Amino acid sequence: MVFDDDLTSCAELVQQGDPDRFMAVMAAPAEARPLLFALYAFNIELAKAPWASQESMIAEMRVQWWRDIGAEITQGGPVRRHFVATPLGRLLRAELAGHIEPMAEARRWDIYKDPFEDEAAFDHYIDATSGGLMWMAAASLGQAEEEVVRRFAYGVGIANWFKAIPELVGHQRIPLLDGTPEGLRQLARRGLDHIVQAEKQRASISKEAGVALLSGWQARAILSQALQQPERIAEGRLGRSEFRRRTGLIWRAARGHW
Repeated sequence: MVFDDDLTSCAELVQQGDPDRFMAVMAAPAEARPLLFALYAFNIELAKAPWASQESMIAEMRVQWWRDIGAEITQGGPVRRHFVATPLGRLLRAELAGHIEPMAEARRWDIYKDPFEDEAAFDHYIDATSGGLMWMAAASLGQAEEEVVRRFAYGVGIANWFKAIPELVGHQRIPLLDGTPEGLRQLARRGLDHIVQAEKQRASISKEAGVALLSGWQARAILSQALQQPERIAEGRLGRSEFRRRTGLIWRAARGHW
């Protein structure tokens, strides 16, 4: 597919707003990139919506706007003009767009300062956001077992959540049910366990769909760091060096691993 102005803008948005996923897309086959750029640009826009205003009503309206986009794609009718929504409506299958609704509903948590009610609520947030995004990407590209994709995405979501905690705390959010060192270790172990379980079922993910899981190539290393040194989470010191990030991605992409 030729990159029109909209897709080019999506790619630029992902490059600026989500450089790790941008790297993962650029390591993917060329034919997968339009869909991935449109999806990841949508994810950025939806994630930004709750922070659009300190007025909760305005933030709710921004989130609702993306819920409406999901409904328009699901219904198969025309999608309103927008540099992200337009290519997303063209590239995302209608039956997969139904996952936008739970993603948007979960993002409403970001608007307010209430903690998660319990572990189930936290897990639902991670699954709806990280799991929903990765499943839409994987299912768009090839055959895959949804449960396995979502299991891997849960571990990736926890790793990304750990990296976001300093900023969330800075915005006076309460991102964790148990922020003690042992609580952080337990959460890191859960994330790692999910990744290990998904990797044992690697055969259920086709090579084509596995391209979508490349975006989680750093999750195991980040979760291992959090497990061994949970203080790095609050300090914002999770992650590998630029060299190790790039070489790790290249290695996985070349071998078709995630």
